[in-house]
Amino acid sequence: MAREATITRTTAETDIAVTVNLDGTGRADLSTGIGFFDHMLSAFARHSRMDLAVSVAGDLEVDGHHSVEDAGIVLGQALGAALGDKAGIARFGSAFVPMDEALVLAALDISGRGQLHWAVEVPFGMVGDFDTQLAREFFIALAANAGITLHMRQLAGDNVHHILEAAFKACGRALREAVAIDGALAGEVPSTKGVL
Repeated sequence: MAREATITRTTAETDIAVTVNLDGTGRADLSTGIGFFDHMLSAFARHSRMDLAVSVAGDLEVDGHHSVEDAGIVLGQALGAALGDKAGIARFGSAFVPMDEALVLAALDISGRGQLHWAVEVPFGMVGDFDTQLAREFFIALAANAGITLHMRQLAGDNVHHILEAAFKACGRALREAVAIDGALAGEVPSTKGVL
């Protein structure tokens, strides 16, 4: 059965469509209106090996906050829908990603208990057209709506571009590991409770 989903969400601030295929090849079709955000989502898709299509029409005349946060909401919902009952998945994943002087760890549990634990020191400012404060908002929305317990921890780094890129790549690689089908589980849900 295909592990994919399409979710759309329209508010007074954004109009978003996301399609995700967990068993893809890392292809990305992105149009968020924020160039650096597209770059980060492309890195996320490539390293998660998920096919990802994200279309965002947002109120960028205000700023990028609604577009980035709402994209995280919808991507999280799409991931949750594509995972279905989570039968047979590895459930846990982690990755250290170096990006030049930066080093970021992402560790996650597809637990059904969506939460972000963020220890990434991102200086306030802009990288291109992206407000650096929005990275945390994106990951909060992603974790909450996908039902993922996500820990993001920076071990080194000075350059904000490198720190953020390492974070998105690390999250992608950790997800790749966690959503993988574990043949030893024989289709069982990896929880003593029987559900996630």
